[in-house]
Amino acid sequence: MTITLAILCVLGIIVLLFINQASFGKLPQGTRLERIKQSPNYNGKQFLNEIKTTMMTSENGTLSVYKEYLFGDKSLTTPDTAISAIKTDLKSLPRDKDWIVWFGHSSYLLNLSGKTILVDPVFRKASPVSFVNKMFKGTDIYKPNDMPDIDYLVISHDHWDHLDYETVKELEPRVKKVVIGLGVGEHFEYWGYPVEKLVELDWWDVSEQSNGFRITATPARHFSGRSLFMNKTLWASYIFESPKRTIWIGGDTGYGPHFAKIGQKFPGIDLAILENGQYDKNWADIHTLPEQLSKEMVELGASRYMTVHHSKLCLSNHPYFEPLENAKKAAQESGKPVLMPKIGEVVYLD
Repeated sequence: MTITLAILCVLGIIVLLFINQASFGKLPQGTRLERIKQSPNYNGKQFLNEIKTTMMTSENGTLSVYKEYLFGDKSLTTPDTAISAIKTDLKSLPRDKDWIVWFGHSSYLLNLSGKTILVDPVFRKASPVSFVNKMFKGTDIYKPNDMPDIDYLVISHDHWDHLDYETVKELEPRVKKVVIGLGVGEHFEYWGYPVEKLVELDWWDVSEQSNGFRITATPARHFSGRSLFMNKTLWASYIFESPKRTIWIGGDTGYGPHFAKIGQKFPGIDLAILENGQYDKNWADIHTLPEQLSKEMVELGASRYMTVHHSKLCLSNHPYFEPLENAKKAAQESGKPVLMPKIGEVVYLD
């Protein structure tokens, strides 16, 4: 018994030391926590989704889900050869044109009316350790130094595959504003970002910016957390209204009534960027399933779409190429055009 207790104590100390690394961030406190407590999306202990959401939807229990995920068929989840990608000189792209460049998974760079918007950049690590969630061959070609100066760094939520500590630390000197959900600012302040840079929003909060820009945080159906504590910060999607066009940045989200609400509130969305990948029937509430993708397109009512959250990381057991097939099928079913660029390809939005 003494030996067992000693081993457990040592393991506990190792875990505590590990999760106390700076990369895990900090939980909201002080005035930030007081603001969180006033949110209608916070129940006094954690943030909630608009509708009842179950993390693991399998009837066989959580252990069976983890067993299937860890030991299920992974023969097609990772490509054998390098993904085809283009290395673009981003700093030389025109600022007087609207464009988008996707970097794989959920990272992409937008230029709207001369403002650069970098979304969920993950260029170093997508997990606490480098040997987990390794990037597919050929996709790891962009680094923080390749980015131009950033007007808006947008983070949908604080999961490791969307908020890369090393990347945002390197980018800080060249970032003017950070757009985040409630509570996520605690991480950024801890990592050296001045509070003046942070635009921290609750769902449906509106932030009026200069030069005709307006940002609205909109709901998503997901969860948050970088360590043992879940849902202490808010996950979100965002509407960016520029002088020329309206873009919806979807982040991670399962299907829900928020798609129709956003479409009704913003009937002129030019481009909507949807999650499409890392889905599974075992967590059907928190990620979009393939059969739901065209329904989301119809309810949002955007003029055109692009899908992300695929082609760079394996976080589920579906074939790595399946999301591309989903996008084509959803385009046919919805009658909506879907952009399908290569990683690094410049798509001009005009």
